[in-house]
Amino acid sequence: MFLDSWSIALVICGLVVFFMMGFAARSAVRVLLYWDPDSDSGRQIKLENEIWLTSTLVECALGVQILSLTVFVLAADHFSGAIVGAMCATGSLLANDFGVPALTVKIGGVFLYGFWIVLHQLDIRSERYPLVRLKYIYLLTLLPLLVLDLSLGMMYIAGLEPDIITSCCAVVFGEAVGGGTNLFAGFSHFLSLLLLYGSTALLFILGGLLLAWRRIGLVVVFGGVWLWFFLLALVVITTLFSSYVYAMPFHKCPFCILKPEYYYIGFAIYGLLFTGAHLGMSVAVTEPLRQVVGLEEVTERFQRRATLWSLVLLALFTAVSSWHYLRYLLLGGQG
Repeated sequence: MFLDSWSIALVICGLVVFFMMGFAARSAVRVLLYWDPDSDSGRQIKLENEIWLTSTLVECALGVQILSLTVFVLAADHFSGAIVGAMCATGSLLANDFGVPALTVKIGGVFLYGFWIVLHQLDIRSERYPLVRLKYIYLLTLLPLLVLDLSLGMMYIAGLEPDIITSCCAVVFGEAVGGGTNLFAGFSHFLSLLLLYGSTALLFILGGLLLAWRRIGLVVVFGGVWLWFFLLALVVITTLFSSYVYAMPFHKCPFCILKPEYYYIGFAIYGLLFTGAHLGMSVAVTEPLRQVVGLEEVTERFQRRATLWSLVLLALFTAVSSWHYLRYLLLGGQG
């Protein structure tokens, strides 16, 4: 599969990102050794100029790495056409032991890479750049994750064989019949909806309180509930909402909603969910920065905007993801 165009794109993307991050890592080491914002020496001036370039490179590299999640899923869907039993990305990802771990690492990476970009944007809004050391320490901790991401992706591609027999999404996520395997067996639809819409209401309440009355406890709870909501929403999309999009009660899949026959609605659903969850969790992640000299007002402004936009995106996600389900309830599936 390495000669496939999608495989080549994934490998090149990963290698370019890793090269750019490796270049930035050299600057990170120099920052940790020599960075002194109170100095006006030639080395400090050279280092300040250098970090502008490397920070921009890192921001672009991590942005590409975030987008690589979409490329990876589309590539897996493309591979399904050459694998026995695979009908979409689900079957392709289950074709060997590296597909699901690679996807999981990429999903987690979206948030971890995004948090670095948030730190960088807050840092450059202060005249003293108080987060330089912190964000470069963070950069160094991201390198093992990037190595793992690239390694799992390459092992996944290397392990794909056309004659491997795998399962389709209807078997993996559908009702377990005849000894079949259902990854989400036992999930009650009523309970899932109760938890999802209850969590949605809770986020709106917490967000409203934060905008009017900020407390550290509320910030932490808000970020924690967003993490819970993100994980819960992925399950509900797969086990419930997707089948109403397909208008087929036994077709449950988190990937087929990305296909053109369903008007690419999955991109809207996941785009709103990922962006809203990232902004919501960023409110809690940036809370300690309010104690950093020079970042008090900058961080407060970011938190207020992130809170507000996370709620806007939450409302849009709820509307878009629930549309087919609500239309079925109201119109009996006729639109």
